[in-house]
Order: sequence, then structure tokens, then C-alpha cells
Amino acid sequence: MNRLAQLFQSDKRDLLSIYFTAGYPLLEDTIPVAESIEKAGADLIEIGMPYSDPIADGPTIQMANDQALSNGMTIRKLFEQLAGLRQNVSVPVLLMGYFNPVYQFGVDAFCQKCAEVGIDGLIIPDMPLWEYETQWKSVLESHGLFNIFLVTPQTPEVRIRQIDSLSKAFIYLVSSASVTGAKSGISADQEDYFQRIAEMKLQNPGLIGFGISDQESFLQASKHGRGAIIGSAFIKVLKDLPEESNPDRLAGISTFIKSIK
Repeated sequence: MNRLAQLFQSDKRDLLSIYFTAGYPLLEDTIPVAESIEKAGADLIEIGMPYSDPIADGPTIQMANDQALSNGMTIRKLFEQLAGLRQNVSVPVLLMGYFNPVYQFGVDAFCQKCAEVGIDGLIIPDMPLWEYETQWKSVLESHGLFNIFLVTPQTPEVRIRQIDSLSKAFIYLVSSASVTGAKSGISADQEDYFQRIAEMKLQNPGLIGFGISDQESFLQASKHGRGAIIGSAFIKVLKDLPEESNPDRLAGISTFIKSIK
């Protein structure tokens, strides 16, 4: 069974998903960072695929994308690294990024590689819903991959229900229409948005993302879904890691995650 399905069929709540950019801060950090995230207690991991024009991301993740690309990260290099993913990582892992690199790689070939290395799902925010449904849904499903859709406060109810019908595991509830890392905490307007989603009684639970940065905002967001996603705040932790020669350079990952959960 898909690991995402197993997790979301359990009764576990306050799920913590951690996002980081592959190949950042150092090219070969991808697997060590993922292993450290699981060891520290996160419930699932989102690995960002660096892209030159990450339009939905704020300056922190844009910086990480730029550095990872400068380090030499590519989709092919990422799959080479992920060949060792499941030696020490057992939690669900998703790849998150933009559709152009996936399309250039070849969607079927990309999904085949995901299956080979143990990826459970994809988050591709700029893939059109109709295109997924008519062209790519069967490809993902043939490789056992779940596609995770994003919903914003501006998403119409009819589209939310369509997304719900096409979803498995969870829906990514974007807390605001801004880019990632733009603000922190949950506002009164966002509370209303989450209440509106709750009243729709969707089949799939939500994970709250954008602006979650500490234990307070994590717990506040988790009241409105099965948990929350932390990205930009974690990238800042990686940015401040010690030099490569320091044997304890990844210790800050555990400190941060344990401060959340």
C-alpha cells in the first residue's frame, strides 16, 4: 500500500510535513537531510525539485532553488541520490516542483523513476487540473503515485469538490494567496476560510501550508486539518547550518523539528 494511504488511513493527527530543496545547502545533502528529518520525528517529507523560475515561492525558497541549481542539481542527479532513499527513510516522501522539468524529463519516465526509488506522491502546483485528469492521472496511478492538489482561499467550491474527487490521502490547503514564507500565523480571515472548508465535509483531510514557522502556528493550523507543512522556516534552518567539516552540522534539524512537535 502507498505510504501516504497508510498514514492518512491511521488515526494519527497533528501530522508534520517538512519541505526542503534537493541539493541545498550542499549538493549531496539531499539524503542526509531527509534522514535527519525522519529521525527528528516528522511524519512526511516533501523534497523540492529546484527550478529556475519558482513563481509560487518566496525569496527564501527561491534562494535555495538558485543555490541548488548552482550546486549542480538536476532531475537526473536527484534520482541518482534518491536511489538510496529507502535505506533509512520509511515515512511518506513526495516530490514537489513545477511541471516543465517533469515534462522535459518525460512524464512516464519521471513517474517510473519515482516508483523505482520509493516516492509516494507528487505536488505539481502549476499542472492544470483538466490536463491532469485527461492526460496524466492514468500515468501517475499506473506507477502507484498520488497527486496532491492545492486549494487557496480563492478556489471556488465547484473546483474544490472536483479536486476532492480526484484526490487521495490529503489536500494541500494553502493558508493565503501569497507566496511561500510571506507571513506567519493564522489570521481571522484564514480561520473563516478553514471553517468554510470544514463545512464542505470533504472526503480528504487537509494539511495547512504557507506561513507555518513555529510550534504555535503549527498547532493553530493543525486544528483545521490533519496537520501542517513547514517549508521556508526549515530552509532558514538549513541556511544556518555549520560548515561541512563540522561532524554535527545537521544537529540543528533535530533541534528545530523537536521544537515544533
